[in-house]
Amino acid sequence: MAANESAIKDFLNYLKKVKKLSSHTIISYQNDLDQFTLFLSEECGVKDITKANHQHARGFIAKLIDEKNSPRTANRKLSCLKAFYKYCLQQDLIKVNTISKVQGPRTPKKLPVFVEEANMDKLLKDLKFDDSYKGIQSKLILDLLYQTGIRRSELTGLKTNDVDIFNSEIKVLGKRNKERIIPVNIELKRNLETFVTVKRDKGLTNEFMFVTEKNKPLSASQVYTIVKKYLSLVTTLHKRSPHVLRHTFATHLLNNGANINAVKELLGHANLSATQIYTHNTIEKLKKTYLQAHPRSGN
Repeated sequence: MAANESAIKDFLNYLKKVKKLSSHTIISYQNDLDQFTLFLSEECGVKDITKANHQHARGFIAKLIDEKNSPRTANRKLSCLKAFYKYCLQQDLIKVNTISKVQGPRTPKKLPVFVEEANMDKLLKDLKFDDSYKGIQSKLILDLLYQTGIRRSELTGLKTNDVDIFNSEIKVLGKRNKERIIPVNIELKRNLETFVTVKRDKGLTNEFMFVTEKNKPLSASQVYTIVKKYLSLVTTLHKRSPHVLRHTFATHLLNNGANINAVKELLGHANLSATQIYTHNTIEKLKKTYLQAHPRSGN
């Protein structure tokens, strides 16, 4: 096996067995490393990936930008390279890691898209869902995503045993297999209890909470379709995905005075910086209130 292939294979195996990253993430890392390997060979005449240096990495990033890749994409690929060469240093495959110092292009910050509170009320209070199993399940999915802020993958991975009706909480398995407990209010608790009964009465015995009428777990794409369908009825937002409901959950909490550290724990963020982006929406709301209400605001 070539040195390139051996180092990359060992690194990917490390990500899988030690870091416990998802198969999707590992495939993404492999594609990035394969792309860099090809760049080294064709553009730099370097046949061994462990012989690359910071100049090669900068050239690779520059080429990505020249090819109209977004700064976000370029930074993601650079992050992959940094993780790989950090691993190589730890394994004594290289003596110096010059790539750790390479800076990526600046990424413009985008404010999270969220649904207004009035539109969420319209969705969950005014909109009529039919009484079929599909209708009951669809409404619960929307309600659960909005009231808990869980990710789509966390919802599809939710099992019936993860729902603790007695203690009004659910157990969620998040990124890197980290568990967290999320409280649910009385109304959502009742809706969960009702759905479990409906599911049982239909003879659906799959351990996963949300399943099709054929007793198969709902896929990520099926959940996306449900969310997009119903959000389209109450909002004109371009993005109408499950993640928008996660953004909405966080934004509404902060707009109504929730502690940012509590929101961080509910979302399952590893760092507070990931949660702080939602405070921008809160600040925008404060600005609007100020401009509308203060006598010296100029209005």
